[in-house]
Amino acid sequence: MSRVAIYPGSFDPITNGHLSLLRRGLSIFDKIVIAIAINPGKKPLFTLEERVDILKTVLKDYSRIEIDHFQGLLVDYVQRRETNIVLRGLRALSDFEYEFQYSLINRKLNQKVEMVFMMTDYKWFYISSTIIKEAASLGGNIDGLVPEIVNQRLREKFGLPPKSPANNHSKTSNGLKNSGRNSRKKEIWG
Repeated sequence: MSRVAIYPGSFDPITNGHLSLLRRGLSIFDKIVIAIAINPGKKPLFTLEERVDILKTVLKDYSRIEIDHFQGLLVDYVQRRETNIVLRGLRALSDFEYEFQYSLINRKLNQKVEMVFMMTDYKWFYISSTIIKEAASLGGNIDGLVPEIVNQRLREKFGLPPKSPANNHSKTSNGLKNSGRNSRKKEIWG
């Protein structure tokens, strides 16, 4: 039986912290579904289509990662996907408090859903999509904190000039290694 984990989030935008968690998750799970949550109460910077496009670009070589989206209860989405594992990252104690409550309500709604928590690599403890957007909006240097395509798209969104080659000292990789079970390349984008 294949172990499929759902990794929910807004991914507005994806950061190197998310990518680190994905890389580590691939060493445990056969497949990870990035499930972009559509929350009508939130106004994301990037549209759903833009987020999907960015994720596909960053993760194009990883056949064991699928990109999807959902609206409504996470536990209902997990059930529709015929799995019972939800992958979540923890950065700090404040994350744990929120995730603990989130886990309890999901357990109440569906006892079969298991939340798997992974600590974020220490290099990314301070990074969040919100902090990245704020720094980028003020012209801050976010090289090395996000994939290069995210850096470019943020500069476009905030009307900042493209980075000049002379200022591009840091080339950001996507932080993933294509290894492990079933790592052969095949398209599975949803």
